[in-house]
Amino acid sequence: MLGPGCANCKTVAKLITAVAEEKGIAIELEKIEEIREIMSFGILATPGVVVDGQVVHSGGIPSRDKIAQWLTA
Repeated sequence: MLGPGCANCKTVAKLITAVAEEKGIAIELEKIEEIREIMSFGILATPGVVVDGQVVHSGGIPSRDKIAQWLTA
């Protein structure tokens, strides 16, 4: 999870956790708030989501369905 800790970032973190719990999938959610580290992923808009080293989302709040796809891929 990439983001400075804004409201959208907090919402996305909660959504990811909730969807994982609903699906019974164990995840490790790491929050990266350092701007330089966020920029190293090449995203220009937060919140960003990285799954297994790949950026899967940047900017805005993803849908629950989209999050479920990341967790089951």
